[in-house]
Parts: sequence; structure tokens; C-alpha cells
Amino acid sequence: MDDSTVPLGNRLRGAITPPCSKSYAQRALAAALLAKGRTTLRGIELCRDTRSAIATIERLGAKVEIVDDETLIIEGGLSPQTDRLNVGESGLSARLFTPIAALVSDPITIEGEGTLCHRPMSMMVEPLKELGVSVRDGGGRLPIEVCGPMRGGRVTVDGRMSSQFVTGLLIALPLADRDTTIEVEGAVSTPYIDMTLETLDRFGVEVMYNEGDYTQFYIEGGQEYKAGDYTIESDWSAAAMIMVAAAIAGEVTLRNISTLSRQADTAICRALERAGASLIIEENSITVAHRSLEAFTFDATHCPDLFPALVALAAAADGVSTISGIGRLRGKESDRGEVLKDEYEKLGIDIELDYDEDVMRVVGGMPHVAEVDSHDDHRVAMSLAVTALRLDSELVIRNRECVAKSYPSFFEDLELLKQGGRE
Repeated sequence: MDDSTVPLGNRLRGAITPPCSKSYAQRALAAALLAKGRTTLRGIELCRDTRSAIATIERLGAKVEIVDDETLIIEGGLSPQTDRLNVGESGLSARLFTPIAALVSDPITIEGEGTLCHRPMSMMVEPLKELGVSVRDGGGRLPIEVCGPMRGGRVTVDGRMSSQFVTGLLIALPLADRDTTIEVEGAVSTPYIDMTLETLDRFGVEVMYNEGDYTQFYIEGGQEYKAGDYTIESDWSAAAMIMVAAAIAGEVTLRNISTLSRQADTAICRALERAGASLIIEENSITVAHRSLEAFTFDATHCPDLFPALVALAAAADGVSTISGIGRLRGKESDRGEVLKDEYEKLGIDIELDYDEDVMRVVGGMPHVAEVDSHDDHRVAMSLAVTALRLDSELVIRNRECVAKSYPSFFEDLELLKQGGRE
């Protein structure tokens, strides 16, 4: 691991455009693979997870042309070129492309790298078997071998750990021969299901459900995905880090971003308002400015990716902040709750994890200089870097380059904002 330093904190000023949503990008890439014809995707950010998804759809038969740094042209067609798929470290790709691979009548093994090999995948096994798929798994972990074709029918899915497998089924099953009814037990991260349904609609695929009710979905089999021209919106997970940085240390305008997005992490706006930050919300931009911050209470059950940003915000607030939903953090790139607790305590910020009540309590205070470790978790690295803006000396973050997983230009963007930002 390389040691790197975060430059001395100072006030952030200016405007910036966050990278595209990798969650929308991966869904759109999967839909483009399944569509007949040529799909153009614009606004793409080629982060590590998106590159892994591109490589995956190519192995599954798509032809991908990278026009420029932000534009792809994809010739769809599900026709696997290999019997092994490596999805990198992306949990979404693993749970999204496994059902798609299960549409094929030949065995395909889905593999991963790094911490993904330790993340739970058991929720996929029995539902796939119920849908007619032969499954061989590694004890509820990757690698998983599937052999279809997935035929459709009625299936029950445990949605308490993640909504990602639900997304995979919703995207794959319109191509099954039979109609399907999916019963979901304890659905979490429901805004991400909304993102999936929106993507399906844009590609001409229909799923029937009661709006606001995520317990049952009816999918007609034998549908066709329609190719088209689509622009990927900006990523609220990335934006959240910059917004918290502004609330802590300056005033920043984020462009090409809308609170009307279906992304779960739009909820950061509520947390910032509760903490006392200044927000000016316009049609396609948001300006966040520093104010005296107070402790807040927030439920992150349906937006667990916000935890690292929320911890940075709570650490800068006066008092004890309470954040609910810590049970969702154990299946991330790290045991994220424990890692945040350990690394912030090195900075002198006390964090209590109460698993019985499913809450994290963060005691706000002034951090001190220490050497910290990202634990190869991109969101932890960004959270620590944002907190470093409050220091008057350098903070060493081990393995900070892991931000390439979702936001490769994160540290560059922080530097630009210290210099007045970019339009």
C-alpha cells in the first residue's frame, strides 16, 4: 500500500460537476447489453466499477465502442463469449449480472476480486433454483456458477440485506420465457429499486407493481429491450461527499444535479439541513455553504452509502449525532461501521456502535493529526479526506487511491475547489 497525504485544509470555493452515477451507469449498461440495436450512453464516468461492468457486458456478447471519455456506443446481444465473468469488486455487478448470466443455457461462473469475495451472495441461490437455474456456489460467497435458462414463475426473495439482487431479477426476467411474480421480503434501499424501474421504462420494458409498495412485482416474459440514446445523471453518492466538505469548509455549487433524482443519496440534503448547513437548491444545481453545525438525527437504512459522509458531517457538528441503520454496513467493501469507528477514533472523534438499537452515535469535536487507513474502502477514504479539511496540518491516509472505484478524480476535485473550483 502507498501512503499519501491530504493537503492542508483551507476553504473551498467554486463550482464543480460530480461524476455520473455508477449505479445508473451499471443498470444502463446491463439494459444496453439486452437491447437489440445500438445504444448510446452519454455522461459516463469510467471509474473502476463502471469499467468492470463494461468488460462484463463485452464478455456476455455486447460490442462496446468508447467514443470519448464520456460516451459509449453499445451494440447489444446476449451471446456469452466466455464461461467465466470477473466483476471486479462491484457488489452491484455481482448481483446484477448473475441473473442475466442465468438466462443462458450454458454454465457461467461469476467471480470477483478483493473484498467482494467475502461479501454475502447467499440471497441469490435459492431464488435462482426456484426459477429453474442450476446453481453451484461457494458457501454463500463468490464464485457462483449458474446454468439456465431461467424460466420465470413465482419466487420469493429476501430483500433485507440488499436490493441489488432484486434489481438483477427485474432486469433479467423480462427476457424469460414465462411470466414471473417476485415476492420481496423486507425490502431495503428501495430508492435503488426505483432507479431500476426507471431504467427499465426508459428501455421500453414494463414491470407491474403498486407504486410505493416493494413487496410484489409482476413481470411479463418475452419482452424486448429497445435501444436508444441516454444520458447518465450525476452521482449523488459522490456529490454527498463534496456537499459535506462544503458544509464543513466553504461554499460550493454542484452543477448538473437535481433533487428530483430517484437516487437514494439525495437524502444528504435532509441531513445537511438538520445539521444547520446552508443549502440553495435550484433546478439543476445546489449550493452548499458552511454554517455553525449542530448534532442531528438521521435514518440511513435506505441510503447506507451515505454513512461515511454522514460521519464526517457529524464529526464537525456540536453535540452527539445519531445515525440509524448500521446493520447495513457489514456487507460493504469493509466492515464499514467498525472501520469508521476505528479510524475516526485515531483522529480523536468518538463513535459508539449500538447494534441492538441499530444506531451509530458520533460525538462531534476537533480532530487531531494521525495516520489513518482506508481499509481499501473508497467511501472511507473520502470521508477521512473531508474531515482532514478541518486540520491545520497534513493527514496521512493509507491506500487513498481506492477512490478510483467510484470517484477517480476526487482528490483532484478537492484541490480544484481549494483554488476556486471550475465552471
